Amino acid sequence: MSNLETPPAPGTHDTMDTDPTNATLIERVDLTDTLSIVKVRPDSGRMPPFKPGQFFRLGLPKPLAEQTSIPRGGRPPRIRMTRRAYSIASSPKQSDYAEFFVVRIDEGSLTPRLWEIEVGGRLWMEEQAKGEFTMDVAPPDKDLVMVSTGTGIAPFISMLRTFHGENRWRRFVLIHGARYVGDLGYREEIARYVRGDERVRYIPLITREPADVPFEGLRGRVQAALEPATYERLVGAPLTPAECHVFLCGNPEMIDGVQVLLETRGFITDSREGPGNLHFERYW
Repeated sequence: MSNLETPPAPGTHDTMDTDPTNATLIERVDLTDTLSIVKVRPDSGRMPPFKPGQFFRLGLPKPLAEQTSIPRGGRPPRIRMTRRAYSIASSPKQSDYAEFFVVRIDEGSLTPRLWEIEVGGRLWMEEQAKGEFTMDVAPPDKDLVMVSTGTGIAPFISMLRTFHGENRWRRFVLIHGARYVGDLGYREEIARYVRGDERVRYIPLITREPADVPFEGLRGRVQAALEPATYERLVGAPLTPAECHVFLCGNPEMIDGVQVLLETRGFITDSREGPGNLHFERYW
């Protein structure tokens, strides 16, 4: 689940009768002017159950000027909300807060306001996780190839944090595309996994960083890492439908392009019509 904001969908502007906030921002790390890692703790002190790959919605009351509901019969005015879905980057093993990788969209109706919340500030977090983008569909004896762009890396970080060391995969290949080196969130944490486990591979790519900026990864779109010779050189094994399950999360154009690319190589998109080895969900 990425968190690029789009025009509101049905159910994203809801109403409540009382103060809707039920969680606190307990930590925030700004990676750039537009990328931040935030941790949110529910008032209950305990996270609702979730699976790596699922998402929660976060929300804030709409500005006072937009609170148009009119009270009737002596009832208090209903508070209108703006909500968006965000993939969870933390592990379910972390039971007292949820972590999210958030991009600021200046024209969005939520993230500019999220950026204004200081540590200790209040917001709303959904009490039930949603989504079917989980590892349940992948057998443990296969290579899992996680292809992401931008904040789409979040669900894969949750998966890595949760299942590392549990023989849940033969290899875990994390491919992450971003514009600049500074946009490669979780880079140092992933490097620690790579150093400690030869089954974990990390392939970062950048598209806009100037050529004179040092960078040891690839330059170009994520498709560059999926070229057969390049992939096998970096991973030590081929990318084949018989041995791999591929998960996609991020920019819709990336998902469309990689889907076409891999289907021409024999991968089958997982769907309600039948199981496959290419997995993604479209949220925006």
